[in-house]
Amino acid sequence: MPRVAVIEDDLPTSNQLRSWIEAARPGIVVDQWFSRDEAEAAIARERYDLVVLDIELGRERHAGVAIINAINKKHATPVLVVSAMPATIYRSIMKALDAWDYLQKATFEEADFTDTFLEILRAVKERDKPALDADELAMDPLRQRSPTWRGQRINLPLTAQRILAALFARRGQVVSYEELYEVVKSGRNRDNIRKHVSTIRDAFREIDPAFECIENVPMRGFRWAD
Repeated sequence: MPRVAVIEDDLPTSNQLRSWIEAARPGIVVDQWFSRDEAEAAIARERYDLVVLDIELGRERHAGVAIINAINKKHATPVLVVSAMPATIYRSIMKALDAWDYLQKATFEEADFTDTFLEILRAVKERDKPALDADELAMDPLRQRSPTWRGQRINLPLTAQRILAALFARRGQVVSYEELYEVVKSGRNRDNIRKHVSTIRDAFREIDPAFECIENVPMRGFRWAD
């Protein structure tokens, strides 16, 4: 079974996160740590499949940053940050540190946490398999590294990466709008999906002006055509 670490100094919050995890994946092993020292010692001796992490631990306002750096040096384990720090400021900082995602406390519900958590676990199962690739596109199943096109990095937001992965995984087939709604967390409408696809195309065309692999299928959705 997967092994998960919850690093959170507030006991009720830690127990709540643990209960959500165990409800989502019965039988999963959850270790709870409450300080930077405890967490870093555990990371040094254990190989976790996923770490759920608060940034501020006790009096250390940015203890979580140090822990993420320790994780990246040791195993590059996926990290889901759950913090009260404002997402508008810290989401981009955590992304730069290769954290998987950022949830701001008091702004999400159990379903939001569970969906994100399970998505990471699904990606973890794929991490030992070869990355999705074709002659020219390569994607990291954990999305901790940006996809590359002809060896060059494509700068894409996380939601756009999810849409790209969904299209590429079923290349040659039409992926409907309804199916693409399942990979976005908000803005589940056609206009929003089209905006994300436009972002993807623009990113590809920055390095390959002739890029035409994503086709619009009128009234249905989109298709990756090699």
